[in-house]
Amino acid sequence: MPNPEDAGQESTTRPARRWRRRPRKQRPFWVELPILIVVALVLAFVFQQFFARVYTIPSGSMETTLHGCAGCYGDKILVDKITYDFTDPEAGDVVVFKGPEAWVGDEVTTTRSDNAVVHFLQDVGSVFGLAPPDERDFVKRIIATGGQTVQCCDDRNRVLVDGRPLDEPYIHWQDPARQWQDSFPPVRVPEGYVWVMGDNRNNSCDSRCEEQGPVPVDDLIGKVRFIVLPPGRWGTVD
Repeated sequence: MPNPEDAGQESTTRPARRWRRRPRKQRPFWVELPILIVVALVLAFVFQQFFARVYTIPSGSMETTLHGCAGCYGDKILVDKITYDFTDPEAGDVVVFKGPEAWVGDEVTTTRSDNAVVHFLQDVGSVFGLAPPDERDFVKRIIATGGQTVQCCDDRNRVLVDGRPLDEPYIHWQDPARQWQDSFPPVRVPEGYVWVMGDNRNNSCDSRCEEQGPVPVDDLIGKVRFIVLPPGRWGTVD
């Protein structure tokens, strides 16, 4: 007869049964692909809403720094939306901003469709730079900041800030026969505002235009960092 003590020893040395988890069934590629696309779009949307966004330049007021002329391929630019959360805007920055009421007025022409579905798709497309931005968004260059006094011009046709002439190599003269700027008297920029002008100096309605004036810093969307399209114009914006 088997020894009961031996039976006890055998039971203690017997390997425990291991439960194996069934391998997870992999989804077909045609199922995973739409999920990956949706996740990528959501991440891109969040990134462009809070960190940086691609804008299409619809007008020629910033020629030739930014292409937006009639009949040409409008530049797509990457706008840094968090810079001004940590630093103050500076003269020379090229910025995108929400047009104050005085800039926009009641006569804004819109390219948005009246169809609700198409209108929504256009809004989504503008977030990804695939459609023109909201008609109330503008792009200009900061010339002076709060507390500074700006005027035009000295005897060499240069804008003065706090009495000092600016060196502006980026100015574009659309009409080579008219390489001078319209003068305006000294204007002191209020604190919390910036004075903006277009690089295409004689084809830009900006802070100089009647009833428009300085732009509140709170209306700044961000600083233009890069030209991302077309490929031939890749580069930073200074």
